Amino acid sequence: MIDVNQLRKGATFTRDGELYRVLDYKHIKTGRGNATIRVKVRNLRTSSLTEMSFSSGNSVEDIKVEARNVQFLYDDGEFLHFMDLDNYEQPQLRKDVFGDDFMYLKENMALKLNSFEGEIIDYELPSTMEYKVVETELAVAGDRANNPTKKIKLETGLEISAPMFINVDDTVRVNLDEGSYITRVNS
Repeated sequence: MIDVNQLRKGATFTRDGELYRVLDYKHIKTGRGNATIRVKVRNLRTSSLTEMSFSSGNSVEDIKVEARNVQFLYDDGEFLHFMDLDNYEQPQLRKDVFGDDFMYLKENMALKLNSFEGEIIDYELPSTMEYKVVETELAVAGDRANNPTKKIKLETGLEISAPMFINVDDTVRVNLDEGSYITRVNS
């Protein structure tokens, strides 16, 4: 058991037979009485988002999640195929588990798959990744005020905003937590 005051972003716990990962944590203390702990969680089996409130002093059952380092191999349309880098097993995961994060995956990309009692329940993407630019909007001469940006399309189909000087065939580093441009990479 873990006290709800110890729940932080990334913590996993079980409640009413469901597995949850904490996405956001707020500790709210008003004048008198106990503090209220509010957490935004994702159900690891259904991927639904929920907000939960706990009184300070309550506890939930924490779980130990086993992380496996894997490499993304390919997408067959319904399932995503990976290779475990330790024992070369090839687990597969339904594409819908990744939701919008599917657009970050590219062949041979290293990531972690988290499992609980043999069931793959979650994934961890690296914090940054490099992608080749395949399409950009045209930059207009004179468009330099207020740090202008344009839409670029990456090799995976992901579209993000980037500075006007980014061109097709450039390689850019992307923050995967925010889905935002970081820098152009010399290649």
